[in-house]
Amino acid sequence: MKNLLIFFAAGSLGALANSIAVWLFGQLGINALFGVSIAPPLSPEWLYPRIVWGGLWGLLFIIPFWSSKLLLKGALLSLFPSAFQLFVVFPVMAGKGVAGFELGVLTPVLVLFFNWIWGVVTALTIKAAR
Repeated sequence: MKNLLIFFAAGSLGALANSIAVWLFGQLGINALFGVSIAPPLSPEWLYPRIVWGGLWGLLFIIPFWSSKLLLKGALLSLFPSAFQLFVVFPVMAGKGVAGFELGVLTPVLVLFFNWIWGVVTALTIKAAR
């Protein structure tokens, strides 16, 4: 139970870091530089579901592989929320096409990058908690 709580909390913190990065890149115009129209507001309505989902994705760290290589594990596990966002959230829930291509051709690259941030922060938080 302790590990599940750590993984959920770490995933939530990773999601907060991811969300701040997405918001900051949007505010600074970096996403627009890449031709991607993602510039969300930093609001509770936008943050809350992302933090909860980040915590739930953090539960993937319970899978017993590469326990000694947490950063590599975090990078690999970040592919799961990326795939979900690209192939479920964007096309089905947001109506932005497969992989979010309606937001810009480089959308998948940015999604992979932002979710990599989630994976690394989650892994570092787990390492610090242990």
